[in-house]
Parts: sequence; C-alpha cells; structure tokens
Amino acid sequence: MSTEQNWITTPITADFLRGHLEAEQTAHGLLPHRLPAWARRQIPDDRLAVAEAQPSGVRLAFRTRATTVELDALPTKRVYQGFPPPPDGVYDLLVDGRLTAQATVADGNLHTITDMLTQTAVFTEGPAGTARFTDLPDGEKSIEIWLPHAEITEVIALRTDAPVEPAPDSGRRVWLHHGSSISHGSNAVHPSATWPALAASAGGVELINLGFGAGALVDPFTARAMRDTPADLISVKLGINVVNSDAMRLRAFAPAIHGFLDTIREGHPSTPLLLVSPILCPTHEDTPGPLMPDLDSGTLRFKATGDPAETAAGRLTLTIIRDVLAGIVKQRASEDPNLHYVDGRDLYGEDDHTELPLPDAIHPSPEGHRRIGENFARLAFADNGPFATETG
Repeated sequence: MSTEQNWITTPITADFLRGHLEAEQTAHGLLPHRLPAWARRQIPDDRLAVAEAQPSGVRLAFRTRATTVELDALPTKRVYQGFPPPPDGVYDLLVDGRLTAQATVADGNLHTITDMLTQTAVFTEGPAGTARFTDLPDGEKSIEIWLPHAEITEVIALRTDAPVEPAPDSGRRVWLHHGSSISHGSNAVHPSATWPALAASAGGVELINLGFGAGALVDPFTARAMRDTPADLISVKLGINVVNSDAMRLRAFAPAIHGFLDTIREGHPSTPLLLVSPILCPTHEDTPGPLMPDLDSGTLRFKATGDPAETAAGRLTLTIIRDVLAGIVKQRASEDPNLHYVDGRDLYGEDDHTELPLPDAIHPSPEGHRRIGENFARLAFADNGPFATETG
C-alpha cells in the first residue's frame, strides 16, 4: 500500500486523452469535448451542448507500474426534478484491455432539469472528488480509465505509487462513429459497456464516439467535424432522433442525408463508410413523433404522439426512414463502392425485442447494448464485412 510520502501527482494533459475531438482548459483541469469549439458555437440547444460534453468513449491512456491509481475529477451530474437521482457515474479501469476495476466520484456539480419538455435546468456547484483504484497487477502495463459516459467530467490529476507516462499510439485503426442516445450509451451501466465500446473492443479498433443523446439530427456541423477528424473507419447511425423530435419531413430528410454524406466524403473520399438505420423500436415503427414522456406507469417511459395517417403528407416513421436510407446507399453505390448499409433491425430486431425489450420503450437495456455490440461486430468486422481488416 502506498503512503502519502511516495504519491506521485501528475496533472492531466491532452496527450493522456483518447476518444475526444478537443480538450478545454478550465479553472479545475481539462474538459474533454466530442465536438470542436467552432461546432459548439453552432449548437442550437442546451441538450446537445450537454451531450457532447459528456465523455462517452473518452478515456485516459497511460503506461505505468503503479498498483494504486487515483484520479481527481469534477463531474457534473444530470438529475431530473421529481425523480430519484441516477447512480453515480462509473469510471472503468482497464489493464491491457481488460476491465479490472471500477470506481465512482460521489461529489460534483448538479445540473437539475426542472422541466423535461423545455429542458429548463438549474446549475449547482459542487466539489471535485476522487476515483480510487487499488490492488492493480504488478509490473509495467497499459491502463485506460474510461470516463462516465453520462456525466460531464473535468479531469484534474492522477496520483499513483509509480511514475506514469501517456500511452504511445496503439497503431490500431480508428473508428469514428456518430449516432443518437443509444450510441451515446443510454441505459448502459458503465462506459466500456456501451454498444460502440463493446463493438470497438471486439473489432480491435480505437473508438471515437460521437453518439449524442437526442442529438443525431443530421446537423451539418457534425458532418463537418467528422470530415475533419482523421479516421480509418466511419459509421453513421441516423433516424430515430429525426422521428422522435418530428424535426423533418420526407422532402427535407433525403437531401439532408445526401448532404451529410457528401460532407464526410470531402475529407474521407474512400474510407469505409457505413450508414446504419434505426434498430427496431415499436413505439415509432409506424407512428410519427414527437416523442413525449409517459409517466402513467410511475416510471419514465416514452410514447409517440404523432398521427400515422399523416405519413401520406410526409411525416416520418422508422419504417419510412429505413426505406430512404437503403435507397440512398443503393443510389450512390455505383460511384461510392466503399459506402455500405446496415439495417438496424439486424443489430436489434423482433427476436431481440422479444428477449430483451426496451425498458423505457426507446432505449435498450444493458443486455441490449451487449447484443447490439455483438451484432455490429459480427456484421462490420467480419472477414467479409465493410470494416474487415485488409490483408495482403
């Protein structure tokens, strides 16, 4: 056991971070962002501003012989007025790629949402805290600390019983992914168990996760951020947020998808690019949005409030979205052989829903995340898949 006299304190610098697009220096430490500053200035709502600052997929990566590691951090926790607070966010510590220890930080700021419809919130400052990991294996090792996927987290310093240094480049392919709250990790219980994290582990790739809760709305600034981010593999999972926010009609949706893909292709003309349609979600399969909270059961669930008859006038459902996305890939395929399509129901479909129903009628359970991650890895990273490792 280390004593106070032999602690080594190492301030967190940007070269310790992975899976982010930018790191902001704050009064406390470093705040990882998943969109660059110029894009953040174009964000039109607080919900996306919060989501992009929640570090889903962001981790510290370093080499050390330490057997005790402490991470000082300042979380900002999101709570809903009138509902029990969620559990404290989990910090996952991986040793040489294997989940070895977990910790939480009980303190931090509070972002209390007082109105679910308008997302009106009250901010309360709180103190920083410490995530502590003990009894780690002896010897030189690679450590990753995955930050809580649903808590804004300012990282401050590491304290260890042996020196640390930022991990060198792994040499693995970089997978850049964009999606909705499901990709962000809603209902996953710890950060390395979101479906993109599980798929990245199975595929042996470095993840940059641009999954944003309620924020996959075909925003041009997100496409430009993806265009400018170095990546070996790219996937875009779109549709559910367009439906549940009732943000577009059919006439606007298809050209917007073409424009989103065109922008990505400006920076990645031949990178394998996978367009993924929504997973099965009976709430919105044939019923348009907007989505509204349904509190009749005493727990937070969601319901669609649109009129299915209005699809004739261009209102969108998941069934329509899938047809549009599949048609776009088919249309572009002759000029873009590295563009591919996956039907989201191949990741989570009827049989999966029967076995692992959506707890709140929208988001998968932790077991559902694992199922989606396994199916994505099987389809994308297989020898004949769009993300297959090149040979020869």
